[in-house]
Amino acid sequence: MENDKPVIISPSLLSSDFTRLGQELADLEKAGLSWVHWDVMDGAFVPNITFGPPVIAACREKSDLFFDVHLMIENPDRYLDEFTKAGADLLCVHAEACPHLERTVSEIARLGVKPAVAVNPHTSLSVLEFILPQLYMVLVMSVNPGFGGQKFIPFSMEKISRLKDMIEKAGAKTIIQVDGGVTPDNTYELVKRGAGVLVSGSAFFGYPPYKERLEIFESAAVQEAGNQ
Repeated sequence: MENDKPVIISPSLLSSDFTRLGQELADLEKAGLSWVHWDVMDGAFVPNITFGPPVIAACREKSDLFFDVHLMIENPDRYLDEFTKAGADLLCVHAEACPHLERTVSEIARLGVKPAVAVNPHTSLSVLEFILPQLYMVLVMSVNPGFGGQKFIPFSMEKISRLKDMIEKAGAKTIIQVDGGVTPDNTYELVKRGAGVLVSGSAFFGYPPYKERLEIFESAAVQEAGNQ
């Protein structure tokens, strides 16, 4: 993985202090983080409203972090260009929100950012079968999207394993990301199953200082929780 680390931690800004976003980004970077996760919600696809392109653009000017932008919105095709111009390094759309998913993925790549697709807990991985080689990353939602602080849905573990097998059979290099109920306690199992990027919100931001929390996650990735 990146910088020879066992896993990439992408803290979800949904659990950060919104009154000091710029400082939060600076603190994450200083702590050694390389990615940060933007949960973009429109109040339609999910029952919550969060960030838009202007907020991301303002923060992009102040941060060198990799902006992992997760679009939990209806008809994301309308906004791909805006989020790209705002500074997204990766755009992740939901399979459930894209009737012409291959077209959407191709457009993201054409815009020059990394394409990714998220699947909700109930969604079959079969929707990804023919486009895996086009994807930089697949996001397995291990909670129902919309709010932070939810508990991990257990069957997500098997889903990650199946996705890893699909990627290998397709001869793809697609990264697996997991979002929802991720903590140091389940990090080892997630990485063992094939996860390469973990999104953590309240379980990360709720335990400062960030440098020490990052080290706890990275340590957990290489040893079982009971041996920590």
